[in-house]
Amino acid sequence: MATPKHMMWEQQQQLQMQRVKNSGIISYNGSPIKDDKEEELSRSALAIFHAKEEEIEKKKMEVKDKVHSQLGRVEEATKRLAEIREELEALTDPMRKEVSVIRKRIDTVNKELKPLGQSCQKKEREYKEALEAFNEKNREKAQLLTKLMELVGESERMRMKKLEELSKNVDTVK
Repeated sequence: MATPKHMMWEQQQQLQMQRVKNSGIISYNGSPIKDDKEEELSRSALAIFHAKEEEIEKKKMEVKDKVHSQLGRVEEATKRLAEIREELEALTDPMRKEVSVIRKRIDTVNKELKPLGQSCQKKEREYKEALEAFNEKNREKAQLLTKLMELVGESERMRMKKLEELSKNVDTVK
């Protein structure tokens, strides 16, 4: 179930995505629709994005700390279980077989944790690289849109100038 904070974050993300989509809209006369308010909204969205990135990094570090703490506790628990097992073997307890099975399972899970942690770190790096590539392509797209609008505007001016010259030539021929 989504928390109110999570829902608010999603709404902010959707609003930010809508602003990004609207930033490339072109009006009928060929100029981009941009005013101070939209620029302010863009700066605000960027500030929100940076704040969220910092929050994510902070939470990620907290989770990493918790994982490392858990790993330490698991190792301690494994040692304690090994000691308990030895004591149980010395007592020839009837539960010795079950304890041995559980201890082996704990060892197995402990061994599985390490590659999972490494996989998590690798995927975090891949995510950062993909995000950077995505942002770079968005910047490139914005630059290309600006250049396209400039070229279209220049083309229209040149065609209008040529049409005016042709119109004058037609008038002088009459």
